[in-house]
Amino acid sequence: MSRTRTERLVNLVICLLSTRRFLTAAQIAATVPGYEHDPEDAKDHEAFQRKFERDKAELRELGVPLETGTASVFDAEPGYRIAHREYALPDIPLEPDEAAAVGIAARLWQHAGLAAAASSGLAKLRAAGIDVDPQATLGLEPMVTVDPAFAPLTAAARDRREVSFDYRVPDRDAPTRRRVQPWGVVCWRGRWYVVGHDLDRAATRCFRLSRVVGAVRATGDAGAYEPPAGVDLISHVARWSGPVERTGRATVLAAPGRAAGLRRWAVESEAGPDGDRLVLPYADADFLAGQIVGYGPDVRVLEPPEVREAVIQRLKEVAARHDELAVAGGGAR
Repeated sequence: MSRTRTERLVNLVICLLSTRRFLTAAQIAATVPGYEHDPEDAKDHEAFQRKFERDKAELRELGVPLETGTASVFDAEPGYRIAHREYALPDIPLEPDEAAAVGIAARLWQHAGLAAAASSGLAKLRAAGIDVDPQATLGLEPMVTVDPAFAPLTAAARDRREVSFDYRVPDRDAPTRRRVQPWGVVCWRGRWYVVGHDLDRAATRCFRLSRVVGAVRATGDAGAYEPPAGVDLISHVARWSGPVERTGRATVLAAPGRAAGLRRWAVESEAGPDGDRLVLPYADADFLAGQIVGYGPDVRVLEPPEVREAVIQRLKEVAARHDELAVAGGGAR
């Protein structure tokens, strides 16, 4: 399935989940990116109908409970919606590493352009006077962002286009220009990297996206190169970054019988009346905070202050994001 069609199907699902009423094909065409056409042009409208029929069949094959019906007996044209009761998932408990994988998917979601398209579609529904359920797609909202270089570098790797960008390394004051044939973008130990062929150094290199300064510029034609067959991007990043030296020590208080993942990580454990004190080795306070927040109220940081503050900051970001969603939802009613 092409990326364009995948985006269209996802936005169609969001559209149909966001209201409990049946939407006609005309309303869907006016709302969902990818269905734009001139309804007065017979050929254009016929092409839309074929596309829409294929997409409906695809959703049903994927198990999406697509219903057909009318909002009232006076409606002449049938509409479509997704049955919430059949589509909703039960609560799924996730370990922190599993939650991190979901977080990565959310980052990819946002920077594939889907979130913006979805928001635009929901705004069109509201403008048409259709009641939008602000809670229906909360699970699809990205809670975090990635580096600005993520989108252009993933696009360049996909299209096999050379790029140039300014890159800053810790031991130099000024960034230097790099010309790279990107092979792919991967996440390693909580950070994003692009791996590819450095044209000026004639060697394989990887670059941390957070150190890219300014815009990434595509400088070559699409399909200009091919990455090595079977290249393992993660292995390249792992060799380049070297082993992690966990010289820091954090003490947390874990509820009895909870936080099994942190218990496996701990180098010391002491039972107490209020919970178990765990000593965790770490190299990066922010990375450790990301692991701890996944356990919610079952884990509390006692020391050091840098880890405690990093956890508090993570929680503030989550709370602020949910406040934004609540305000947006309240304004739509």
